[in-house]
Formats: sequence, structure tokens, C-alpha cells
Amino acid sequence: MPRIPLFPTDTMSPEQRAVHDRIVSGPRGRIQGPLRAALHNPELADKWQALGALLRYGTGLPPRLSEIAILVTGRACHSPFEWYAHRAEAEKAGIEQPVIEAVLAGAEPPGLSADDAAVYRYAVELNRHNSVSDATYNVALARLGARTVVELTALIGYYTMVAMTLNCHEIPLPEGVVPAFALPQHAALAE
Repeated sequence: MPRIPLFPTDTMSPEQRAVHDRIVSGPRGRIQGPLRAALHNPELADKWQALGALLRYGTGLPPRLSEIAILVTGRACHSPFEWYAHRAEAEKAGIEQPVIEAVLAGAEPPGLSADDAAVYRYAVELNRHNSVSDATYNVALARLGARTVVELTALIGYYTMVAMTLNCHEIPLPEGVVPAFALPQHAALAE
């Protein structure tokens, strides 16, 4: 059950409706996940969807590499919705089931190509340590180039924000979808 009302609704303002219509007429084709919450602030939602579209569809990363980074991030952030949405995208991008299952289990997938391994290790380290080692950075830089390493870093940061939004507002999975893992349970914060 979400913690806040989610969009679209019949009570959207003209600004919310305009952003909603831009989202569904773009490459996403629909509104789901964190944008359903972000629409509480239409300017935020509009800038969010534009950044997300750039990072998903306008970088030097082919879909396969983007989806590896996103799956690693979704799993590292314990986001069942992000995992659900991007598992399907990973499959469309040709990522093999053993690779997906290894990422789900938190293990490095066997038999990765050099580019796949560079992105996987970069995403794991960035999620785990909020930075990457010189060795991991240099491999990614050599394989992908400076611009694409910048884009990869931004992609991982963006999907961390997505996961936090999904988790914090408890945005539900579609009806009938069983989560691949549970949200972590948090004790109340001490004052």
C-alpha cells in the first residue's frame, strides 16, 4: 500500500496533466514507478523524466550495459519494483537468465564479456562504497571512454534515487506480481 496518493488521478492540475502526457507520449509509453510520486511536484516530475529519458535512451551505453548497471543498483538498494521493471528490460536487452539470477543472488555472474564485467564491477563498487577503486575505474575508462564513464556514474546515481523513491513511498508492484525479494524492515529511528 503506497504511503502517499499516486498519479495519475482525475484531480491532476493542468501542469501535472501536461507532464503526465509528455511522459506517456515519450519512449516510456506509460507512467509507473517513481514518476507516479514525483508528479506531486510537476516541475520535479518533468525534469526527472527528462533526465531519466536521457540516461536510459541517450548515452553511449548500449541497453545491455545500462540494464546490468540498473539491475545491480536495484538489487543493492533492495528495491523490488526497480528489480521487477528492469528484469524485463534486461531480458529484452539480451541479458541471459544466469546473469540475471547471479545479480539477484548478489554474486558476480560467470562468463561476462569484458564490457559487461567492467560495468558490473563498477556498479557493485559504486553502490557498495559510494566510489570505485582506481583499478575498477581505469578498466571502465579504458573500455568505455571518459564520456560513457560519466554517463554510467550518472545512471547509477539516478537509479539509486529511483530506488529510494520507490522504497520510501512504498510504490506497489503491479497487481499479481510477486516481489523477487522483500523490502528491508526498518526499526523506528531513535530520537
